[in-house]
Amino acid sequence: MTDPGVNAAETTVGQKLRAARQAHGLTIESVARETGLTKGFISRLERDEVSASVASLVALCRAVGLRMGSLFDPPSAAVVRRDEGAPLHFGGHGIVEALLSSRDQSRFTVVHSTLAPEGTSGDDFYTFDGDVEFAYVLSGRLTIDVEDESYSLDTGDALTFRATQPHRWRNASDRDTVVLWVLSPVS
Repeated sequence: MTDPGVNAAETTVGQKLRAARQAHGLTIESVARETGLTKGFISRLERDEVSASVASLVALCRAVGLRMGSLFDPPSAAVVRRDEGAPLHFGGHGIVEALLSSRDQSRFTVVHSTLAPEGTSGDDFYTFDGDVEFAYVLSGRLTIDVEDESYSLDTGDALTFRATQPHRWRNASDRDTVVLWVLSPVS
Protein backbone atom coordinates (compact mmCIF):
# COMPACT_ATOMS: atom_id res chain seq x y z
CA MET A 1 0.00 0.00 0.00
CA THR A 2 1.36 3.40 -0.95
CA ASP A 3 0.46 6.91 0.02
CA PRO A 4 -2.42 7.95 -2.28
CA GLY A 5 -0.63 11.22 -2.95
CA VAL A 6 2.45 9.44 -4.28
CA ASN A 7 2.69 8.45 -7.95
CA ALA A 8 3.46 4.72 -8.05
CA ALA A 9 6.10 5.31 -10.70
CA GLU A 10 7.99 7.52 -8.21
CA THR A 11 7.66 5.31 -5.11
CA THR A 12 11.04 4.99 -3.39
CA VAL A 13 12.62 2.19 -1.37
CA GLY A 14 11.92 4.09 1.85
CA GLN A 15 8.28 4.62 0.95
CA LYS A 16 7.87 0.92 0.10
CA LEU A 17 9.41 -0.12 3.42
CA ARG A 18 7.22 2.31 5.37
CA ALA A 19 4.07 1.19 3.54
CA ALA A 20 4.83 -2.49 4.25
CA ARG A 21 5.59 -1.78 7.91
CA GLN A 22 2.36 0.16 8.35
CA ALA A 23 0.31 -2.42 6.42
CA HIS A 24 1.47 -5.07 8.92
CA GLY A 25 0.69 -2.80 11.88
CA LEU A 26 4.34 -2.67 12.95
CA THR A 27 5.94 0.25 14.76
CA ILE A 28 9.40 1.54 13.98
CA GLU A 29 10.37 0.43 17.48
CA SER A 30 9.28 -3.19 16.90
CA VAL A 31 11.13 -3.32 13.55
CA ALA A 32 14.23 -1.84 15.22
CA ARG A 33 14.15 -4.55 17.90
CA GLU A 34 13.77 -7.31 15.32
CA THR A 35 16.49 -6.05 12.98
CA GLY A 36 18.98 -4.61 15.46
CA LEU A 37 18.87 -1.28 13.60
CA THR A 38 18.18 1.98 15.40
CA LYS A 39 14.76 3.65 15.31
CA GLY A 40 16.41 6.84 14.03
CA PHE A 41 18.07 4.99 11.15
CA ILE A 42 14.80 3.27 10.12
CA SER A 43 12.89 6.55 10.33
CA ARG A 44 15.47 8.34 8.19
CA LEU A 45 15.56 5.44 5.70
CA GLU A 46 11.78 5.53 5.34
CA ARG A 47 12.08 9.25 4.52
CA ASP A 48 14.87 8.45 2.03
CA GLU A 49 17.37 10.58 3.95
CA VAL A 50 19.93 7.75 4.19
CA SER A 51 20.93 4.67 2.22
CA ALA A 52 21.03 1.17 3.66
CA SER A 53 23.48 -1.66 3.19
CA VAL A 54 22.28 -4.83 1.50
CA ALA A 55 22.35 -6.63 4.87
CA SER A 56 20.16 -3.93 6.44
CA LEU A 57 17.69 -4.08 3.54
CA VAL A 58 17.49 -7.87 3.81
CA ALA A 59 16.79 -7.61 7.55
CA LEU A 60 14.19 -4.89 7.06
CA CYS A 61 12.42 -6.80 4.29
CA ARG A 62 12.20 -9.88 6.51
CA ALA A 63 10.85 -7.81 9.39
CA VAL A 64 8.12 -6.13 7.30
CA GLY A 65 7.25 -9.15 5.13
CA LEU A 66 8.59 -7.96 1.78
CA ARG A 67 10.55 -9.81 -0.87
CA MET A 68 13.89 -8.03 -1.30
CA GLY A 69 13.32 -7.79 -5.06
CA SER A 70 9.98 -6.03 -4.59
CA LEU A 71 11.87 -2.93 -3.52
CA PHE A 72 13.12 -2.65 -7.09
CA ASP A 73 10.15 -4.04 -9.03
CA PRO A 74 8.58 -1.68 -11.52
CA PRO A 75 5.37 -0.16 -10.19
CA SER A 76 2.28 -2.35 -10.35
CA ALA A 77 0.18 0.70 -11.19
CA ALA A 78 0.91 3.96 -12.90
CA VAL A 79 -1.34 7.00 -12.96
CA VAL A 80 -1.38 9.40 -15.89
CA ARG A 81 -3.37 12.48 -14.92
CA ARG A 82 -5.52 14.49 -17.32
CA ASP A 83 -3.31 16.58 -19.62
CA GLU A 84 -0.11 14.93 -18.28
CA GLY A 85 0.33 12.18 -20.89
CA ALA A 86 3.65 12.26 -22.70
CA PRO A 87 3.15 14.11 -26.00
CA LEU A 88 3.48 11.97 -29.12
CA HIS A 89 3.44 12.65 -32.82
CA PHE A 90 3.22 9.72 -35.18
CA GLY A 91 2.80 11.95 -38.21
CA GLY A 92 -0.14 13.38 -40.11
CA HIS A 93 -1.60 16.82 -39.43
CA GLY A 94 -4.23 18.43 -37.22
CA ILE A 95 -3.51 15.95 -34.41
CA VAL A 96 -2.62 16.33 -30.73
CA GLU A 97 -1.63 12.99 -29.18
CA ALA A 98 -0.63 11.86 -25.71
CA LEU A 99 0.63 8.55 -24.35
CA LEU A 100 -1.71 7.29 -21.62
CA SER A 101 -0.10 3.94 -20.86
CA SER A 102 3.03 3.62 -18.77
CA ARG A 103 6.30 3.89 -20.69
CA ASP A 104 7.46 0.62 -19.12
CA GLN A 105 4.39 -1.25 -20.39
CA SER A 106 5.50 -3.71 -23.07
CA ARG A 107 2.24 -5.47 -23.94
CA PHE A 108 0.22 -2.53 -25.22
CA THR A 109 0.26 1.19 -25.88
CA VAL A 110 -2.71 3.49 -25.26
CA VAL A 111 -2.82 6.82 -27.09
CA HIS A 112 -5.34 9.65 -26.68
CA SER A 113 -5.76 11.65 -29.91
CA THR A 114 -7.62 14.87 -30.53
CA LEU A 115 -8.12 15.43 -34.24
CA ALA A 116 -9.01 18.88 -35.54
CA PRO A 117 -11.55 19.06 -38.37
CA GLU A 118 -9.85 17.51 -41.40
CA GLY A 119 -7.13 16.07 -39.11
CA THR A 120 -5.66 13.04 -40.80
CA SER A 121 -2.90 10.45 -40.73
CA GLY A 122 -2.14 11.51 -44.32
CA ASP A 123 -2.97 10.22 -47.78
CA ASP A 124 -0.61 7.25 -47.60
CA PHE A 125 -1.52 3.95 -45.95
CA TYR A 126 0.76 2.78 -43.13
CA THR A 127 1.23 -0.25 -40.88
CA PHE A 128 2.56 -0.92 -37.38
CA ASP A 129 4.87 -3.73 -36.40
CA GLY A 130 2.37 -5.22 -33.96
CA ASP A 131 -0.54 -7.61 -33.73
CA VAL A 132 -3.66 -5.55 -33.11
CA GLU A 133 -4.79 -1.96 -33.36
CA PHE A 134 -7.99 -0.78 -31.68
CA ALA A 135 -9.71 2.59 -32.11
CA TYR A 136 -12.53 3.84 -29.88
CA VAL A 137 -14.22 7.13 -30.76
CA LEU A 138 -14.85 9.11 -27.58
CA SER A 139 -16.47 11.98 -29.46
CA GLY A 140 -16.94 13.07 -33.06
CA ARG A 141 -16.66 11.04 -36.22
CA LEU A 142 -13.70 9.10 -37.60
CA THR A 143 -13.22 7.34 -40.91
CA ILE A 144 -10.64 4.55 -40.99
CA ASP A 145 -9.62 2.95 -44.27
CA VAL A 146 -8.21 -0.56 -43.78
CA GLU A 147 -6.90 -1.96 -47.06
CA ASP A 148 -9.91 -1.76 -49.44
CA GLU A 149 -12.58 -1.19 -46.76
CA SER A 150 -13.70 2.13 -45.31
CA TYR A 151 -15.27 2.28 -41.83
CA SER A 152 -17.23 5.29 -40.56
CA LEU A 153 -17.21 5.46 -36.76
CA ASP A 154 -19.34 7.74 -34.62
CA THR A 155 -19.12 8.51 -30.89
CA GLY A 156 -19.07 5.22 -28.98
CA ASP A 157 -18.05 3.09 -31.99
CA ALA A 158 -14.90 0.96 -32.02
CA LEU A 159 -12.87 -0.85 -34.64
CA THR A 160 -10.29 -3.60 -34.16
CA PHE A 161 -7.96 -4.70 -36.97
CA ARG A 162 -4.53 -6.21 -37.56
CA ALA A 163 -1.87 -3.54 -37.17
CA THR A 164 0.00 -5.01 -40.15
CA GLN A 165 -2.93 -4.20 -42.47
CA PRO A 166 -2.33 -1.01 -44.47
CA HIS A 167 -4.57 1.70 -43.02
CA ARG A 168 -5.13 5.44 -42.72
CA TRP A 169 -7.70 7.61 -40.97
CA ARG A 170 -9.26 11.07 -40.94
CA ASN A 171 -11.62 13.22 -38.91
CA ALA A 172 -14.87 13.02 -40.88
CA SER A 173 -16.63 15.83 -39.03
CA ASP A 174 -16.59 19.62 -38.77
CA ARG A 175 -15.59 19.54 -35.08
CA ASP A 176 -12.81 17.95 -33.04
CA THR A 177 -12.84 14.16 -32.86
CA VAL A 178 -11.35 12.43 -29.83
CA VAL A 179 -10.08 8.86 -30.22
CA LEU A 180 -8.55 6.33 -27.86
CA TRP A 181 -6.10 4.03 -29.68
CA VAL A 182 -4.71 0.78 -28.29
CA LEU A 183 -1.76 -0.92 -30.02
CA SER A 184 -0.60 -4.36 -29.01
CA PRO A 185 2.13 -5.26 -28.46
CA VAL A 186 4.10 -2.04 -28.21
CA SER A 187 5.57 -1.30 -31.61
